Amino acid sequence: MTGRPHSVDCATMLTRRTFCQAGAATLVAASAPGLAGKPARRPNFVVILADDLGYGDLGCFGSPNILTPQLDRLAEEGLKLTCVYAEPFCGPARASLMTGSYPIRVAEPGNAKHRHTVLHVAETTIADVLAAQGYRNAMIGKWGIGVQSNTNWRRDLQPLHQGFHHYFGTPASNDTPADVVLVEGDGKVIEAPAKLDTLTERYADEAIRFIRENREQPFFVYLCPNMPHVALAASDRFRGTSARGLFGDVVEEIDHHVGRIVDEVRSLGLEDDTYVIFTSDNGPWVVKAGEGGSPGPFRGGKQSIWEGGVRVPGIVWAPGRVAAGRTSDAMTALQDWLPTLASLAEAPLPQGVALDGKDLSGLLLGTAETSPRSTFAYYLWTHLQAVRKDRWKLHLPRPQDPEWLAPLTPSRSLTPADAAAVATPMLFDLQSDYGERWNVATEHPEIVAELFALAEAFRGELGDYNRIGAGVRFFDTASARPTAPVRVP
Repeated sequence: MTGRPHSVDCATMLTRRTFCQAGAATLVAASAPGLAGKPARRPNFVVILADDLGYGDLGCFGSPNILTPQLDRLAEEGLKLTCVYAEPFCGPARASLMTGSYPIRVAEPGNAKHRHTVLHVAETTIADVLAAQGYRNAMIGKWGIGVQSNTNWRRDLQPLHQGFHHYFGTPASNDTPADVVLVEGDGKVIEAPAKLDTLTERYADEAIRFIRENREQPFFVYLCPNMPHVALAASDRFRGTSARGLFGDVVEEIDHHVGRIVDEVRSLGLEDDTYVIFTSDNGPWVVKAGEGGSPGPFRGGKQSIWEGGVRVPGIVWAPGRVAAGRTSDAMTALQDWLPTLASLAEAPLPQGVALDGKDLSGLLLGTAETSPRSTFAYYLWTHLQAVRKDRWKLHLPRPQDPEWLAPLTPSRSLTPADAAAVATPMLFDLQSDYGERWNVATEHPEIVAELFALAEAFRGELGDYNRIGAGVRFFDTASARPTAPVRVP
């Protein structure tokens, strides 16, 4: 391969609800642009997290054959984030978003480390932070961090025990459709098996109902469609209507219902008081013929730390607060949303809890030109496989299909080239080589050395597959602090 592409836009047990009064940066809602003269009100938040939606699966992010007019409109009326980092697969991603921390840092029951993170009830979530400020919180859709099972899930680890007041959704993903159950409240099963082709619409209905009922007070809606994770399912109205087959049908249905929710926010006169944030938990399946999505211009897919596995679309819509028509390639990550929402809500952060997230409120509101995030650690489960600083990404040497990653390996979601071992360090300039094709490690030994030092710093704080980091949280004192992650397949 010759030539290089031009750059593109992508660029100690603590109680759960203990907060420090000086934690979050203060933002007076009434002083936001366009809100002069209105009574001060804490903003509402609607965070929509799609499942396995790739970077290239929305029209506004370059899809040639999936029509997403509602999300395209939100991007035009708000801020498009082209460098959002998630995690390689769903459980860790959801834990990251909820806790503001890298998944390897967060506590799990029994001091274990499950493949799909099982969030310890003593962890503090976004919902806890907002509930302490008088928010009403709803979790609607796939939870995925309270034991990744629809048959052996634990009620005590579900949303109502993690700061939410209302829950309507499925405990886990839809890998086995016959096992998926629809649950509401504190564990009441209302449909088994759940009708997958109806869930996207019913989730939107539930979100709209919750918003209507709570419009007089600040609210937080965390909406997680089960789609487009396989097995795919679309309603009769959308099945067979997309040029991209069933996958496209599913994405276009999600788009339609996002539009319904935004229209409801508008009809209630809440648009000047509401942030709508849309993103995804990880990159797409890329080797499932006809079922998976597109990583866009990036290499790799789900269950990998290539950019295509962890780079996801991001849209922020908040009329009067977030200026329209902006695109930013500033580096952001799912864990940034906890401190960001806390800042926007004038909510203190958890006391004495190390967070990895950065406050993006300045980037959103236009008071800062870039993100406070300059580094990112790429973990696959407990294995640190790459690090990034500014434009540079270093893949660390790693074997192919190491035993400590089973059953994630051998990979079912990557091409052989992307699943291969990394024998020597690989350095990529993501500003000019966002597709990770040209290894320039030999040309920049000083950058390689700097990033190796950064990797060692991450290992010291967060750990690796064979060691425990100094900053990892353990809340179950009955079991000794392990010396290496206790991995649970």
